[in-house]
Amino acid sequence: MREKRTFGFYVLALFFIFFVVFLYGPLSAIIILSFQGPDGGLTFPLNGLSLHWFRNLFETQAVGDFGGSFRRSLALALLVMAITVIVSLLAGLAFRRRFRGASPLFYLLVASLVVPSIIISLGIGVLFQQLGLKPAWYSSALGAHLTWTLPFGTLIMFAVFNRFSPSYEEAARDLGASSWQTLAHVVLPIIAPSLIGVGLFGFTLSYDEFARTLMAAGTYNTLPLEIYAMTTNVTTPVLYALGTVTTLFSFLVIAIALAVITYVSRRRRARA
Repeated sequence: MREKRTFGFYVLALFFIFFVVFLYGPLSAIIILSFQGPDGGLTFPLNGLSLHWFRNLFETQAVGDFGGSFRRSLALALLVMAITVIVSLLAGLAFRRRFRGASPLFYLLVASLVVPSIIISLGIGVLFQQLGLKPAWYSSALGAHLTWTLPFGTLIMFAVFNRFSPSYEEAARDLGASSWQTLAHVVLPIIAPSLIGVGLFGFTLSYDEFARTLMAAGTYNTLPLEIYAMTTNVTTPVLYALGTVTTLFSFLVIAIALAVITYVSRRRRARA
């Protein structure tokens, strides 16, 4: 017999529906408006139905540089992802053992999470100018993004290694494996899904970061900055088409990461 649902169940279900509508309602409106015809505007009702604005998006624009800003954001996000994974892994391994100054170093690491993002961006931009260096998306903006991604990646690795049993490493050493062999053939395969998650975290946080990039990107905009600039100049649904394309790209990256995690997990279970 099925258990009778209580009044609280329906209250929570209604709350969840409101949450989903609040979260995806504006996004769905942007996606719908991006499929308007050539004479479409920025508001409902729809004026025709076509892919005109998606084709227009990849043509030469009078205002905005979608292609260049997308390539810069993608390259920056990939670079941030690689650095975040490597540094977070090394930090997680280091903090498994007690050492002098561990607590101050930890609090210094996570301090950037409580500092307003725009202040960090402004500080890094001013620092580069004072040093006589030109702020750019691949240097100063990279540093600004890492102040955002590294604390998250390190905290995730702390949680992973807190649950990691050292018996696996002890067994490998008993069988004659060196420290590097133990790391490469035992530790890394076990924590591989978590490392992929850290990489995904770093990529997504960097790809759509605005505040920490605003004062540190230099002359050339990243994609979030370009979209913000286009909102003040572009008055056609091509802006909605841009939002739809970038959103689908983000979902595609997440889907690929989840597929890789699933594959790695199944392969590990098959070997076990």
